Amino acid sequence: MAKQKYQMKVERSQKMEAQEMQRLSTINFAPYIQLATGLIGKSRHAGGNMFRHQMDTLAILIDYGYIDSPLLKASIVHDTVEDIPDFDKNLIINADEDGPDVLEIVMEVTRRENEDKRQFLHRILDYGSQKAKILKCADRISNMISLGYVTDPKFIERYCDETEFFLLPMALEVDFNMYQELISLIMTRRRYLEDGGYFDTRIKESNG
Repeated sequence: MAKQKYQMKVERSQKMEAQEMQRLSTINFAPYIQLATGLIGKSRHAGGNMFRHQMDTLAILIDYGYIDSPLLKASIVHDTVEDIPDFDKNLIINADEDGPDVLEIVMEVTRRENEDKRQFLHRILDYGSQKAKILKCADRISNMISLGYVTDPKFIERYCDETEFFLLPMALEVDFNMYQELISLIMTRRRYLEDGGYFDTRIKESNG
C-alpha cells in the first residue's frame, strides 16, 4: 500500500458509539439543508435531483464515521456554488460559525471556469486539502452508485476510467475503506458493460 500523504486529522469514529452519536446530534445542519434546497430543480443523469445527491453524500460520510462539522456541512452544499446560477457565497459564510470553513472546502471541490473535468480532478488530487479529498471521494461513491441507473455505455466507461485514474489515488491518500468501495463499484459497472457486449462491439468497430 502506498504511503499516505496525510495522517488522519479529520474527526472520525471507526464505529458510531453513543458518544459520537451525541456529538453528531449537536451539529445544526438546518441552515445548510435550506441552502441546498435550491438544487431540487437540478435533475441528474441517473434520475433524481442534485438536492438528493447532497444528502446522499452526507449520509456516506456519516456511514464512514466522519463527525467533522465543517466537512459534513460542506457535503450538504458542495454543489451549490457550481450548479445554482449567481449563487451568493455569503449565504454559506453567514450560515453559522462554521460558514467560512465550509465555504473553503466547497470552493476546493467546485470546478473553476477555466477548468475542464480532468484539470479539475487533477487540482484536487495534487493540491486539495484532506477534507476536500474526503468529500470528493464520498461524492464520487454516490455518483458511482447512481451510475447503476445510467444506460449510456460510453458515459459509464468514461466515468469508470475517470474514477480509476483520479479518485482511486485520492482515496488511497485519505481513506482506504473508500478506496476499496470505489474499486468494487468500478468492477461492477465494468462487468455490466462486459455482460452487455459493449467491449466486444468496441473491438469490432476498431477493427473496421
